[in-house]
Amino acid sequence: MQRDVTKSFSFEVTARDGAARTGAISTPRGVVRTPAFMPVGTGATVKAMFPEDVAATGADIILANTYHLMLRPGAERIARLGGLHKFMHWDEPILTDSGGYQVMSLAKLRRIDEGGVTFQSHIDGATVALSPERAIEVQCLLGADIQMVLDECTPFPATHDEARASLDLSLRWAERSKRAFEAQAKPGQALFGIVQGSVYPDLRERSARSLIETGFDGYAIGGLAVGEGQSAMLDMVEITTAFLPQDRPRYLMGVGTPEDLLLSIARGMDMFDCVMPTRSGRHCQAFTWTGRLNLRNARYADDPTPLDPESLCPAAQYERAYLHHLVKSGETLGAMLLSYANVQFYQELMARARAAIEEGSLARFTDELRRRYARSDEPPDES
Repeated sequence: MQRDVTKSFSFEVTARDGAARTGAISTPRGVVRTPAFMPVGTGATVKAMFPEDVAATGADIILANTYHLMLRPGAERIARLGGLHKFMHWDEPILTDSGGYQVMSLAKLRRIDEGGVTFQSHIDGATVALSPERAIEVQCLLGADIQMVLDECTPFPATHDEARASLDLSLRWAERSKRAFEAQAKPGQALFGIVQGSVYPDLRERSARSLIETGFDGYAIGGLAVGEGQSAMLDMVEITTAFLPQDRPRYLMGVGTPEDLLLSIARGMDMFDCVMPTRSGRHCQAFTWTGRLNLRNARYADDPTPLDPESLCPAAQYERAYLHHLVKSGETLGAMLLSYANVQFYQELMARARAAIEEGSLARFTDELRRRYARSDEPPDES
């Protein structure tokens, strides 16, 4: 799909159910139905899946990672080859994160100062500098439709003083990111600010208000799902969304389980990403409408039941006994089929959530899914 440069970035809410809302993000490359889950294509691929199969799941948008792509194969190289969409054979919208989280979690010998982050690549040990301006430059070279400001992902736990200092640095970087974006972005591209503040309500409010004053096309909530627990995470989501504009999309970064998604949607979130569907698929776990299944378990060795008869996914129609055989044998096809089924489950979950919001029945839908998953907890392996 070619970019329609006559279209600009916009967001419309079409229905509400309490704080939950459904709507659409319009971009020159297409429309993203919200609530939306973005499969993670870290290194220009959603792991173990063909791009055509990712599209077939119903995904409107995927996420790619600035940190990984700037290190390998390089943003300039991707730009010379026609941009990230062409490079990875994905014609729909792409969101790129800024790379800040990966710098904190993967890079060696990193140094953070006002200018940005200097770190050693986890690939070859080369010294790399990532400033707010460079993060935007990389994302523009990639051609991302939605880009993220560079922020410092505050470690958890952190004292209030530590979280405040980290937040203040991120706010200064956000202003620099916006100036760089305004100078380099193409028509229709969008930039999101990232709310930080750890588990401190006053810092979350301060961050949200400051970012709104700077002005962004959308707002993400970062620094959660890093060990604080579900209750604290949901509290921060609810506190933060109270200060975010109603007419901008809200993105909860790096979350999470089906239950986390629905409970966050109920608190007003519109967009999500997480490696869980594909990572779980590669580790023999399946998300289904009957609950979570571990295909390593011996109980499935003679089970002729389709993985998930309720799913529309072709991969979910393979028998559990066959999938058990594949994963126990270490066959690559097992990881591919389970990844496909999991990504489609997450897309079906979002589609049903959107329908429930339109019907005013999100709470009932969430309660039923939580009951199904509470009954499906399995030991890791019985064989």
